[in-house]
Amino acid sequence: MHLADATWTDVRDADVDVAFVPVGSTEQHGPHAPLGTDTLDAVAVAEAGAAAYSAEPSTAAAESTLDEVAVTPPIPIGVAEEHRAFDGTMWVSPETFRSYVREAAESLPNHGIDRVVFVNGHGGNVEALAEVARRFSRDPSHAGYAVAFTWFDTVGEHASDMGHAGPLETALLRATRPDLVREDRIDEAAADAAERWGEWVSGVNLAHDSDEFTANGVVGDPTAGDAERGEELLGLASDALAELATAVVAREST
Repeated sequence: MHLADATWTDVRDADVDVAFVPVGSTEQHGPHAPLGTDTLDAVAVAEAGAAAYSAEPSTAAAESTLDEVAVTPPIPIGVAEEHRAFDGTMWVSPETFRSYVREAAESLPNHGIDRVVFVNGHGGNVEALAEVARRFSRDPSHAGYAVAFTWFDTVGEHASDMGHAGPLETALLRATRPDLVREDRIDEAAADAAERWGEWVSGVNLAHDSDEFTANGVVGDPTAGDAERGEELLGLASDALAELATAVVAREST
C-alpha cells in the first residue's frame, strides 16, 4: 500500500505490519544520471521489498491482507553538502534532517503502525539515520521500533563496486527508470570519473567535498552497470529488505 495513494479509511481498515520510509537525496549524479537518483532508487527498493515481503509465505504477515507494508512518501532531501559544488544539489544540516525524519516517522505509531524501516539510498544519510532509528525506538511515548536499511550495503559482492553515479546506481536506474538515464553521456561520465571516493591517508579522508577528487561528480565506471545487473541488484536488495522487515515485525519493542 502506498500511503500517499490511500485514503484515511483505507489505512484504518488495513492490517499494516510495517512501514517502509524511503529516504534519498537531491544531489549531483554526474552528467548522465538525475539529481533524484538516490530517492528514485530508495523508492524502487522499498516497493520491490514490499512485494517480496507480501509474497513470502514464512513472514509474520502470511495470514493478513495484502496491505502488510505501507510505503510512505519519500524524503527527498538529505545530508548532502559534500556535493555543494555541483549545480542543483540540495541539502539540510544533519540536525534538521534527523529531527524531520524522526518526527515524520513518529506520526505512524499514532495510527497503530509501530514498526518502521528507513529505506535509504544515500551514503551521506547513513550516520544520521542510525541515530534516528535509535531515538525512535527508545522514545517512551510510543511502542515503536525502527531500523535503517541502506540498499547498496545488501547486494553481496556487488557492494565493492559502489562509488557515486557509478556502476551500481546506473545499473539500478537502467532497470527501473531508463527514461532518466542520459545514455549519450555515459562514455563522457566514465572518462572523467574518479576511481575511488575521497583522498585517503592513514585511514582518514582528507577531502570534505566531492569536487576535491572528482571533476564531474562520478566515482566508478557507469558503463559497467547495465539493466541486467540492475535487475539483479533490485532482487538482492528487495529480498534483504523483506527478510529484515520480517525480523522487525517479530521483534519486541525495546
